[in-house]
Amino acid sequence: MPRTGFLRQCAPTVDRSWLLLLSGILWSVVGISLCIMACRWLSEMQWPMQILGIVAGFGPGIPAYLFGFSRIARKNIARIGEKPDRVCLFAFQAWRSYLLILVMILLGYALRHSHLSQLVVAVIYSAVGTGLTFSSTLYYAAFFAIGL
Repeated sequence: MPRTGFLRQCAPTVDRSWLLLLSGILWSVVGISLCIMACRWLSEMQWPMQILGIVAGFGPGIPAYLFGFSRIARKNIARIGEKPDRVCLFAFQAWRSYLLILVMILLGYALRHSHLSQLVVAVIYSAVGTGLTFSSTLYYAAFFAIGL
């Protein structure tokens, strides 16, 4: 038996609609986690810096959602919709997106361990977290639109 045939037999498969739910959960967990980390850092600051961090971080999260993450989510939703009825569980992201996820994880690690102030890192984390969290709702809407 060819090796790829064996690997395909071992791949966990699900109905493609569950990929939408899985994507939504993943984006929500990552987005909320980033926001929680940002809030934790901001809570350790004095009140003028807290307000600055909140406005400078969560405010740009809305445009990050509207013009960035929502476009990616819509492309993923369309891509998932073109999949066969049964598909590999890991197909909720395009394969090249896994490389982007790795780069984002490494960038987040580098930011946390950089010499940038916690305020700057909190602003970046809250903007990205807000964009991801709002974009996750698109996956949930698509999942519930097609029904269980």
